[in-house]
Amino acid sequence: MFALSRRHLLALAGISGLTSTFASAPAHAAAPARGTNPVADIYRDALHVHTRWVEEQWDPAIGAYKAADFRFAAVLGNAVLLGMEDYDSRLTGVDAATLRSRTVATIRRYAASNKLAGGAEWGRRLFWDSAFELYFVLAARLLWTDLDPVTQGNVQRIAEGQAAYAYQLNAGDDPLSDERTPNGTDGGWRGDSKLEEMGVYAQALAPGMAWTDDAASAAAWRARFRFWATNASALPEADRANPAVVDGERIDRLSSAHNLHDSFVVENNDSFNPHYQAELWRMAGRAAIHFLVAGRAVPEVLTRQPNGGQLWRTLRLLASDAGEPVMPMAADRYHLYGRNVLPLAFLAQVHGDRDAARAEADLAERLMPYLRFAPEHRLTKFSAEEKEEPEARAELAIAYLFHKLRAKPVPPVSREQFFRRAAGTRDFGGDVGLTAHQSASAFAAAVTKPDFVKFLWQPNHDNWLVDTRVPAFLPADVTPSSHWTRAYSRVRDGVDATATVLAVNGGYAGFTTLPTGTVVYASTGLPGEGGLSLFTFAMPGIPGLDGARTFTYAGGRAELPDQLIGDIPFAARRARYVRMLGREPATAEGYSLWGFAVLDVTGADLAQGAMPTASSDDPWNPARHATDGNPSTRWSVAPEERGRADSWLAVDLGSAVRVAGARIAWDAAYGKRFVIQTSTDGRTWEDAAEVPQTRTTARWVGIDGRAGIVTHGGDGRITVTATSVSAPAPLLEGYAGGRTDLARLAARPMPTAEGLAVSDADGHLSVFNLSAEPVRDVTVRLPAQRGLFRGEQVLTKRGLEWTASLDGGTARVEPPRFTVAGDPPPGTRFTVRDSQHVTVTAPAQRRAVVTLHRGSWEKTVRVPAGKSRSVSVPGALTPTADLARGRTTFPTSPLPENMTSPDFAVDGDPATSWRPGAAGRMVVDLGAVIPVAKVALTWTRGRRRPHRLEASTDGRRYGPLGARARYVAVVVEGWRPGDAELANLAVT
Repeated sequence: MFALSRRHLLALAGISGLTSTFASAPAHAAAPARGTNPVADIYRDALHVHTRWVEEQWDPAIGAYKAADFRFAAVLGNAVLLGMEDYDSRLTGVDAATLRSRTVATIRRYAASNKLAGGAEWGRRLFWDSAFELYFVLAARLLWTDLDPVTQGNVQRIAEGQAAYAYQLNAGDDPLSDERTPNGTDGGWRGDSKLEEMGVYAQALAPGMAWTDDAASAAAWRARFRFWATNASALPEADRANPAVVDGERIDRLSSAHNLHDSFVVENNDSFNPHYQAELWRMAGRAAIHFLVAGRAVPEVLTRQPNGGQLWRTLRLLASDAGEPVMPMAADRYHLYGRNVLPLAFLAQVHGDRDAARAEADLAERLMPYLRFAPEHRLTKFSAEEKEEPEARAELAIAYLFHKLRAKPVPPVSREQFFRRAAGTRDFGGDVGLTAHQSASAFAAAVTKPDFVKFLWQPNHDNWLVDTRVPAFLPADVTPSSHWTRAYSRVRDGVDATATVLAVNGGYAGFTTLPTGTVVYASTGLPGEGGLSLFTFAMPGIPGLDGARTFTYAGGRAELPDQLIGDIPFAARRARYVRMLGREPATAEGYSLWGFAVLDVTGADLAQGAMPTASSDDPWNPARHATDGNPSTRWSVAPEERGRADSWLAVDLGSAVRVAGARIAWDAAYGKRFVIQTSTDGRTWEDAAEVPQTRTTARWVGIDGRAGIVTHGGDGRITVTATSVSAPAPLLEGYAGGRTDLARLAARPMPTAEGLAVSDADGHLSVFNLSAEPVRDVTVRLPAQRGLFRGEQVLTKRGLEWTASLDGGTARVEPPRFTVAGDPPPGTRFTVRDSQHVTVTAPAQRRAVVTLHRGSWEKTVRVPAGKSRSVSVPGALTPTADLARGRTTFPTSPLPENMTSPDFAVDGDPATSWRPGAAGRMVVDLGAVIPVAKVALTWTRGRRRPHRLEASTDGRRYGPLGARARYVAVVVEGWRPGDAELANLAVT
């Protein structure tokens, strides 16, 4: 068995590489000083402060931390703290000696009670005991010399016994883990990925591999570990095209499972939840730390996971400014900051990924304010699963160790660089039901998955402004009868944008997202549409969460507080009776509250001990509970009255006194809208305060200096409260940022067209056909445009008239391909074929002089009366007829030796090229089985090696190129350095 002293952790700090392959033994050097690594300093402070929660778990009756929900796994955070030279008892609330004795006692107790060590309390089960064993064993190793020999032996039996148990299962199910299964070696991808399950089988082997001195067992476990870790992120079409060698084995020979969608997302419980996709690196981090602390080589597969680069790209496409992705469907893991730390720390500090380092730094900035928010000292305060709290502490401790294992942390890219590199769009496919758009200014998406349908918008990537658990603009709980969606890509179409149309409730709703971060919503008029739900509560230290939202509008500005969580002040008055009168309950459970206080001018509660009355009572929760001063008793309406909107609770103060406010502690069944009323006689009531406070304006509103809403058509009325925006309108534009001149945008002349809804927000056309019938060759009048769009347009005295056609139930986003300067006469016609070609036709009676712009290119065209002139512009051609442009390519990550990314052959950039390397084979996925007429290859200079084309309809069996294919392969034989590389692969 390995012996590890408490000082060994500091010795490990000399590791300076931590790239794809770790050193087999750590160098010895001093740990980085406090202040040189801000993220590690935050983790250090968070572990200290979180220890206050840990100490609440101490059970003197058993002389250890509690067993429920694996709370005893908090010992890993304790062990890391006790290894610090700057342990601070003022932050933890407990002195180091007491914490050490309690930690050692807990390790001793639970090591003995583990089933693998002969106990009967916990352990052996893969889900979820093996994860907590992993934390537990690591804690014991960090405090090894504090443990008695019997406890040391028990810890070793846990590590080796769990590995042996997982190994003997082979690919079979764990009988102790209920229905949890990896589906043998096949995995699963539609509805419920087995990425997590295979990761659990792998992580159960890691502590045994790291700490055993049995070489034969270690070798057998390592082979099984490599298999599970490779297959956790397996996608057959990609893996069978990838001969890259990882830990001595080729991916194409080791991979057998199918755990990913071909758009590189994983599903859990029939929905896409990025939290479960991040399990790939969470489990890798849990395993890697054991090898590092033991001074052993980290298995290569942990840093060269098949398709890992593509899965990380997906998460960046959904990133927020807080280091965690948007949860576009099931948001049960949203804002659980403590659970999001480890995957980012592993990607950043072990992989060396600078984008991950940016996300990790952003998340770390939020940790301390989050910890101090009520309920204090919790890392997963919005979770319904108690076991996630000790998990988060353990993983925060591991993240801290990753930083201390580097002499210098990986430098993050800037926030601007991060979102510029993350920007793009993707339609993840009909099975997934998600079309997403990340831009430099916002995240937006359309979810069309049944039971999760919504539109999403996160201006400025701010995950504490718009609540993305609630649909943006679209009514809640809609069930479309059909949907249409498209993702535009800059490399293929000349613009990053998305468009979605839903047929719903007998009408239509459409949504476009633009590269500027602006979104456009259009509809035929749906009840409940046009809304945004806002976060408003106060979390000091988190930008924007100060308990109120500030709105600007024509002629006014208002700061509206969130009165559901604070005092409700009103003008002081005399009253004997004060009541809450409901207007609208937030849930089907009606109204329920824990306490009702009436405040005097000093803020003192006048209602405590008074006898309240109510419109109705639940027999188990009578009205008197509202003023009894007991925070664990409550009043609820009678079950038969839950559907009543105007239920009330009133307090008799005994005599008329001066009152100035109220305070309500709501239960989960709270009042979405209600009024506080006062009376001197109990019969005549006056409104004292309406909750929430509202402001109503017309046509535009700015939200907290972070976003803006502009409406067109209808009555234009916008109503705001601290927690919501209601802007029902047939056309609505959402602008990210606070510098936009919303008044000007609201007043501008809008495009018009018979049978179409059109916006020209930010110079891009968003065109919607919100009907079942196609619209052909309709004239769209563009009064404010000087941009030229693909197709035909004629200059008039009032702007441009552009001709458009759309199928029923579809939408279109058109970027300006050129802009016009000068003063061409009305009647000048422009025909734009694509981004390179435009024809100018002068009217019959007058010549036209036109200056055309496209980026830095400029040309003045002089056209005689009645004549035409065509202009060609250099640069990338968009939209392109090339079916391969911007498509997914294989091999994915990791790449075979000496091969560059096959993406370089389909990115439309002549300056990049695919280097075949010794493997000499690449594949492009066209997205569907389609007719293929021609494949054209463009090579760089150099000797051109023999090559051939292959094709496949399923990505597994390839043959000669035929008339139809989904996958097209280029095979280069005998490539050597200096030979020609493939600059472009085009399929038409």
